[in-house]
Formats: sequence, structure tokens, C-alpha cells
Amino acid sequence: MARGEDRRAHPRSHAVNTSEAPSDAPLPIVYYFDILCVWAYVGRVRVDELRRTFGPHITVDPRFVSVFGDARRRLTARWADRGGLTSYAEHVRSVAARFDHVTVHPDVWSKVAPFSSGNAHVFLAAVRLHDEEQGTARFDEVVTALQRAFFVEARDVGERDVQYELAEALDLPRAPLQRLLDSGAAHAELARDAELARDHAVTVSPTLVLNEGRQRLVGNVGYRVLEANVRELLGQRHEQHSWC
Repeated sequence: MARGEDRRAHPRSHAVNTSEAPSDAPLPIVYYFDILCVWAYVGRVRVDELRRTFGPHITVDPRFVSVFGDARRRLTARWADRGGLTSYAEHVRSVAARFDHVTVHPDVWSKVAPFSSGNAHVFLAAVRLHDEEQGTARFDEVVTALQRAFFVEARDVGERDVQYELAEALDLPRAPLQRLLDSGAAHAELARDAELARDHAVTVSPTLVLNEGRQRLVGNVGYRVLEANVRELLGQRHEQHSWC
């Protein structure tokens, strides 16, 4: 997953949205990730810690970027001269071994290699829409369930039956999710994510976009770096509000 290993912060020279939020409004953060990305799996705890640390002072808007849209074919081709998917699986396990809070099953990518993250993403887009319709907040739970099912249990989360099974285990009924999938509403929601990713020039999982698109934190960025950037932006808002 070489594309996900870029650890630099990328300031943007222009904003996608030039309107400035009031200084007392939550700081918006757009969090782009691919469900099959080991760096997103590793880094999820950092995003959760940002939420705990800053509470109502920030909002985190999770969105999908398709890094593993054609996963099996692209990985097989990219790792062909290094041992194929078996070697890529070893790479993913070596990444996870560097972090105490995650584990990766030995069959991940070696024996269990989803064709695409797209099927999981559109399912999760349906969950996000269902949350909006019902006024619930189940999206993060389902993301966690899918990441655990893939990385820890070596289940193919690209398969719809697996997705429904995981959702139903969390007491999310199949019928409303199937309605959103069958109608195309979930696909439209996922297309919106793709448009937003293009607007923000995001191609790497994970990427956090801050400051109305001016700033991107890309790849395996440590928590202290994330926290420092958020604190700086919140501090700037306060200074702009109080300066005279």
C-alpha cells in the first residue's frame, strides 16, 4: 500500500470553500479512507482520539476514497515481481506488527483478497443515509465491524451477504439498507464522496482535510501531529475573533 505511506502534511494553496466559519462553530474535518487500507485500520484510533480530545469543538465527516477499487488485479500486478499477493500480505502484517492496538490475520490478502472495496463502501454509504433518515449514529459501529471482520477474522467484506450479516449482528435490519442500495441512493451518496475527493485532490488513504480544503494530512500521520494541527487552527479562530 505504497500510496498510503506518504506521511507528509500538504498545505493547500487555495480553498475549495472560501467562506469562513464563525469562530465558535465546530472545526470541520473531512476524513477520507478506504475500508481495506491497513493504514486507515491502524489510524482509526487517532481519529477517535481527536473526537475524544476536542469534543464539540470539531466535527469529523468520514468519506471514502477508492484506493482498492480494483484491489485484487492491481495488487497482483503491482507486487508481481515481489511475490504477488503473498508478499503484499506479509507487508500488511509487518505494518500491523508495529502497532500494539491492531492485529492482522495471516490469511488477509494471501487467502482472502476482496475484488474491490467499492461494494463495502456503497454498503456503508447506505448505512450513512439510514442514519440520516432515522436520526441515528450507527455508521462508525459498522465501519469498525467491517474492519475487524476483514483484518482480524479474514472475512471477505466485499461480499454483500457478509455485510448484511455484520449489520444485522448490530441490530441494523436488512430491509432499509437494501432499499437504499436497490434504489441507487447509496450509489449516489458514494459518487458524492468521489466528487469531494476530487475537489480536495485526495488520492491517498487515509487523508484528513482541514481548513476549508487548504490543508491535508496524508497517510500514516502520528496523533501528536494531528492534534497540533487541530489546536493551531482552533487557536487561529480564537485570535481572529479577539484581535482588534
